[in-house]
Amino acid sequence: MSDDAADRPTSSTPTTPAATAPTASREGDTTTTSTDTTTVTTTPAPPKDDLVTTQHTISIGRRKLRYSATTGRVVLREEVFEDDVFKGLRAKAELNLTAYVADVPKGTNRPVTFAFNGGPGSSSVWLHLGLLGPRRVDSGDVGDLTPPPYALVDNPQSLLAVSDLVFIDPVSTGYSRAVEGGKAKDFHGFTKDIESVGELIRLWTSREGRWLSPKFVAGESYGTIRASALAEHLQSHYGLYLNGIMLISSVIDLDTVDFEYRNDRAYVDYLPTYAATAHYHGKHGRKALKTVLAEAQEYAERDYPWALARGSRLTRAERAEHVSRLAGLIGLSEDYVDRADLRVEHVHFFTELLRDEGLAVGRLDSRFTGPLAHGNAATWDADPSMDAITGPYTAALNHYLSEELGYRQDLPYTTSSSRAFKEWSYKEFEGKPVDVSGKLARAMRANPHLQVHVSYGYYDGATPYWAAEDAMAHLDIPAELRTNLHHDYYDAGHMMYVHEPSRLQQSADLAAFVERASNQ
Repeated sequence: MSDDAADRPTSSTPTTPAATAPTASREGDTTTTSTDTTTVTTTPAPPKDDLVTTQHTISIGRRKLRYSATTGRVVLREEVFEDDVFKGLRAKAELNLTAYVADVPKGTNRPVTFAFNGGPGSSSVWLHLGLLGPRRVDSGDVGDLTPPPYALVDNPQSLLAVSDLVFIDPVSTGYSRAVEGGKAKDFHGFTKDIESVGELIRLWTSREGRWLSPKFVAGESYGTIRASALAEHLQSHYGLYLNGIMLISSVIDLDTVDFEYRNDRAYVDYLPTYAATAHYHGKHGRKALKTVLAEAQEYAERDYPWALARGSRLTRAERAEHVSRLAGLIGLSEDYVDRADLRVEHVHFFTELLRDEGLAVGRLDSRFTGPLAHGNAATWDADPSMDAITGPYTAALNHYLSEELGYRQDLPYTTSSSRAFKEWSYKEFEGKPVDVSGKLARAMRANPHLQVHVSYGYYDGATPYWAAEDAMAHLDIPAELRTNLHHDYYDAGHMMYVHEPSRLQQSADLAAFVERASNQ
């Protein structure tokens, strides 16, 4: 891929000075310094938004689209009460965003899409520079990865063609942080995350005068949990109703992918992804992928759940039949499947499938492979597909924000926060699976115009497509609302846009979805 210099966005002088170091502080905090002669007590200045705006142009088809890009941090504040007396607003966090607004004639009511990734603990870099934004990273693909130092190219398939865009980095990701003196852990949890991201959406919508614009949220992976819960939260707390939700690599019910506590549902829901992966790596001979998937789905719908439910009540002949059938579908030996008691956990599968070649298979994208650290390792030590994309996306984002958008910040841009992931609290779901399907269903029942688009990757080993289908099939909505669910499938993995044909098709599918849902 090459960068067309004629279509490269051009930047103007930033309209607001960029930050050169963290500036956040909590109102009311004091600092005391002592010298030999005096003691001086100072109060840090309250944190302020530090947004930078630049102007750009991109060629989309035969037209040139002018747009502004605004990036930086927005201060979130909370209402403070003492003895039921309102004491004003207190800063609690600074959230990083990048917003793209097209330069269109007055009176044009363009949609706006708020986008984020998942983790929990992931920044929005993946959707931003992989699929939706006006610039994208040239990362290459399986067998043809781009070497460092990588490159940025224009994205004429950007969703900006039909919708303004706001990319959001939750607390502890990107440049988003709790204010000085605040605790990041306070935001590392299901409810606080929904509240902070929802507050930023409300703020941006109000400040930009976009309450009457068609509005969408787009989330990937854990971001689909966030997006589903946000739809209900925005409605119930702010009366902000969405036109649509884009669920990319969906996992709204973690019970569908949780192998703990002998949860047979996860083994069933992973089966078609195992079969697709085995097919990609040559374990099904000349069979077409669609044929393999049809066989796997048929087995997963009826016979496989029955066999797992039977346990030791399976006769010897029945067990042998299911061992043989499962092994044939997923490309592992009958001996391995038998020793696994018909239950193959996903990381073990990715380690075992190509063990005889000394290779592990990727989890995020099972088309990728990488060498095993040890030939007899129980599981791989790293996900080869994550290794393949982390470098390009991180380098491109750091260059892009500072050099093309003019925002300079001494904080490191945190692509993925292991701290946030480890600290994440699901206390609201104590003793039960993390499941937001009820919130999505509630949002759809309250707003029957709400459209939902689901993007599935056949080689996605993190949020398998059959598990996502399973959750959608169990949504508690009236039959007439099922026509509001839209499904598209891609021959790719978790970040399906890494695969160029899938990126082109998905870009077209999402643009069509936004246009339809905006003009109901």
